[in-house]
Amino acid sequence: MKRFSSLFLVSLLSGGITLGAYKLLSEEKVFSNDKPVISIAPENHTRTVGFGGAENIDFTAAADKAVHYVVHVKNVSYRTVNNPMLEYFYGYRGGQQQEQVGTGSGVIISEDGYIVTNNHVIKDASELEVTLNNRKSYKAKLIGSDSKMDIALLKIDADEKLPYTAFANSDQIKVGEWVLAVGNPYNLTSTVTAGIVSAKARNLSGDGLQSFIQTDAAVNPGNSGGALVNTNGELVGINTMISSMTGSYVGYSFAVPSNVARKIVEDILEFGNTQRAIMGVQGTELNSKISQELNVGRTSGFYVSAATKGSGAEKAGLRKGDVITQVDGHDIYSFADLNSVITTKRPNDIVNVTYIRDAKTYTTGVRLIKNEFATVEFKGMELSNMSTADKKRFRVSYGVKIDDVKNERLQEYADELKGGVILSIGNVKVSDVETVSGLLKRIGDEQSVQVQLMTSNGELVRVIM
Repeated sequence: MKRFSSLFLVSLLSGGITLGAYKLLSEEKVFSNDKPVISIAPENHTRTVGFGGAENIDFTAAADKAVHYVVHVKNVSYRTVNNPMLEYFYGYRGGQQQEQVGTGSGVIISEDGYIVTNNHVIKDASELEVTLNNRKSYKAKLIGSDSKMDIALLKIDADEKLPYTAFANSDQIKVGEWVLAVGNPYNLTSTVTAGIVSAKARNLSGDGLQSFIQTDAAVNPGNSGGALVNTNGELVGINTMISSMTGSYVGYSFAVPSNVARKIVEDILEFGNTQRAIMGVQGTELNSKISQELNVGRTSGFYVSAATKGSGAEKAGLRKGDVITQVDGHDIYSFADLNSVITTKRPNDIVNVTYIRDAKTYTTGVRLIKNEFATVEFKGMELSNMSTADKKRFRVSYGVKIDDVKNERLQEYADELKGGVILSIGNVKVSDVETVSGLLKRIGDEQSVQVQLMTSNGELVRVIM
């Protein structure tokens, strides 16, 4: 009996192995005779991944968490409205105060009432009022803001501990990941919309200074300053704008990454303003056309055309012709990619830069410097940021200072130019060396352009350079 049972078990196993091997081979090769092998996904594949996965994702927990820490922000400002008829007939110059009300959203980031929102939501406000999800309203105080990154920090003194969110790591989100936009569009409080991350490191201003998360979650006027959260209800961005011909949502919306917003908030709380750091490189992002023009053997990366004098990049040995491919492990394809890493750093931080030179790959540490100590070269002139004393002396609120003139064609005017101020380049106002670097990236240093400047003796002139 034992022998019969053993023979039966061996036969059963042999048959199973034979059948399994046949099934495996028949499924692996759909076509025989050395034709390409095509893998066929299981029928339930679209139910578990891809767009069909939405039916298995529960957004309710994330939405329920987020609506409690997203608030309504009301901006009350006043402007003087003049009556031209009264001025003409009676010489009346008084004007009438007119109240203007703007609305947006904000995100509570601490139980004691700190709130992050967009700078444009609170711009020019005379009064700020915040309304919580429980309909309680409080007067808000502006702690600080960063107009370039469009982030502002508010504070309310509530009579209770508030629900709040922590900042998630926005570097970890992936294109295609589901996200929720939570805010108050058109004064409709606690509105939640869903979409996916469409792209990362989007630069809309053309100067490469901003680096947005792009989503297709519906965002409309009033959503500004609200939360972009992942499916766990964690904050990954601050909704800031839409791209639309009509002013309403048409499929694209943008958010400041949470890592950038967190760094700005920490700077404001510790220093009172944003501690903006730079590597000190000028250049352009590569593509097929530019690579061919520059005779570079690759079509992706950031091509260095110059290293700013006195910057960490120059001290680390970066020079013209280098192609930056990674910073702190992040792949670099554009200036926006580069900036998305740098904007989360502070002056004196060291970043690991991987670059290609003469077909060889190198990695070096670059110490970041504070933006105000940087210089940039334009048309053979060395430019730096203006100090408060410089602006007061020239009676201007923007511009960059001319520290030195190296261009031989400008030497006869060097005495007048040194110590002077450049106000605009190509009809674009320049407020700092970052703006100049962005313009150089677009127009190049060889192209002729109109420049408005103020000489060292205060004379305002326009020249083609």
